[in-house]
Amino acid sequence: MTDALIERKLIEIMRIISESDKPVGARTIADELNNRGYGIGERAVRYHLRILDERGFTKKEGYSGRVITELGEKELKDALIGDRLSFVSTRIEELMYRMNFDPKSEKGNVIVNVSMIDKDDLDDALEILKIVTSSGMTISPRVQIFDEDTDSKIDVPNGKTAIATVCSITIDGILLKQGIPVKPAHGGTLNIDNYKPVNFQDLISYSGTSIDPIKIFMSRKPTSVLDVLDTGTGKVLANLRTIPASSSEQALNVMKLINASEIGGVIKIGESGEHVFGAPVDFGMSGVPVYVGTNSICAIEETGIDVVTNPVSTVLEYSDMSKL
Repeated sequence: MTDALIERKLIEIMRIISESDKPVGARTIADELNNRGYGIGERAVRYHLRILDERGFTKKEGYSGRVITELGEKELKDALIGDRLSFVSTRIEELMYRMNFDPKSEKGNVIVNVSMIDKDDLDDALEILKIVTSSGMTISPRVQIFDEDTDSKIDVPNGKTAIATVCSITIDGILLKQGIPVKPAHGGTLNIDNYKPVNFQDLISYSGTSIDPIKIFMSRKPTSVLDVLDTGTGKVLANLRTIPASSSEQALNVMKLINASEIGGVIKIGESGEHVFGAPVDFGMSGVPVYVGTNSICAIEETGIDVVTNPVSTVLEYSDMSKL
């Protein structure tokens, strides 16, 4: 993790503590960080709190938790809002750099979303995942399951099970590794009619928010993925990235290569400067809309199962993930 990312998380932890009228514990901080789009577990929060204590920005209040100090309040006021606004983009860039998936060998790290559900809901959730991942409205049919006692980088709370799904930003990482400059532009809800995408209904720019756009839309529960599967009409989540129009042919060849690895989700590659499903694209650039990997998780939520999801969470070895 880069120093800049650590500093951003430290600032957000101080914000959470400062906003509370009583001492705050590590578990509460971790939950709130995840609500705000920062994928971090309780153990990692404790590590960050030690750093803040050493700097004199926070202090323990018995066994109740932490409070922010006067020095911490000053540091928090001095923190630039632009630092927070750039967090999502920086996080994406870091994971794209760490991703090393090779489509030919079908091995290497891919970027994943991590969703937490109650253990008792796992069987029902897996049945829904099987249906949605076979529909083409996600990135890959491969998933990985982590239990609370699994020794892994995924911190799973007691009574929960984690489901890792391939994130659409994996497409961006693959394009970048193939020498194609790519920039995540927007996340949004995409209207589907007669099983075909029609237009984006709502969009949020990746560069203008401190929380991942897909996480924002998931919190609003705007999708009707199961309706799309049943009737061909409804709303799903998708995002849009842009690439130089001159690289469109190369990008098409890359898409053909990765399809053999069961990685897909790309809807089309637009023409130079062409608006894609109503989303603006600059002249000289081509828009590439992609279904997001969490559409399968949205379908699970639509059945009433409680899910907490961190999009663009971490990287995992693709060959360790299994097709349902």
